[in-house]
Amino acid sequence: MPVVATQETELYAPIKALLESQGYEVKGEVGPADIMAVRGDEEPVFVEMKRGFSLSLFHQGVERQRLSDAVYVAVPRGTGRLFRGSLKKNTGLCRRLGLGLMTVRLRDSFVEVHLDPAPYAPRKMKARKVRLLREFARLEGDPNPGGSTRRRLMTAYRQDALRCLSCLHRWGPTKAALVAEQTGVAKARRLMADNHYGWFERVETGIYALSPNGAQALGEYADEISRIAPDDQSENLRTN
Repeated sequence: MPVVATQETELYAPIKALLESQGYEVKGEVGPADIMAVRGDEEPVFVEMKRGFSLSLFHQGVERQRLSDAVYVAVPRGTGRLFRGSLKKNTGLCRRLGLGLMTVRLRDSFVEVHLDPAPYAPRKMKARKVRLLREFARLEGDPNPGGSTRRRLMTAYRQDALRCLSCLHRWGPTKAALVAEQTGVAKARRLMADNHYGWFERVETGIYALSPNGAQALGEYADEISRIAPDDQSENLRTN
């Protein structure tokens, strides 16, 4: 469970002691800053404190970056899975904002520095970008309004499955090679064999037909099928 300080001042003495041990002169409530620390001619260090992670804490931290690049945010150290998850996510957020992050364990005043301030340089996910570009190119049209629930998103894979479904609806049980030829889905055999949506069933070696779930999907996806496989009439699909 998170440990919540009754007052932000409970965090001040442990953080002040840590900074002083590193040679800083530390003062509280200097202008708008919760903590300001100075060491020689170096950039001043600012620490903003809150009783827990909040949007206000990050707003204050970002505002202090107008004064110095050395800005930390600090919260009490909690325990349990909930706090660990929150700490991980907020450490990532601080990294992106260029903020440092401290926690204070209130029972013994132990201060842990989880992250020092640094410019954010995101690691590019080249392989994932390539996959997204490939999906973008394969996806026909723009079938998913932005913000749609992910459970029923129309993917390029689902569109290929619907093309196979439409073909079997027209021709009945059909050889996988012919389905691939008629639909342009090169991997139709693998798609129908894997049967991720439960729409297909193999009636003989290399020959596939609609399953009961597939027959039901004809109606559910009639509009999309009529758009990507116009040989079928959507009205006919809804009535089968």
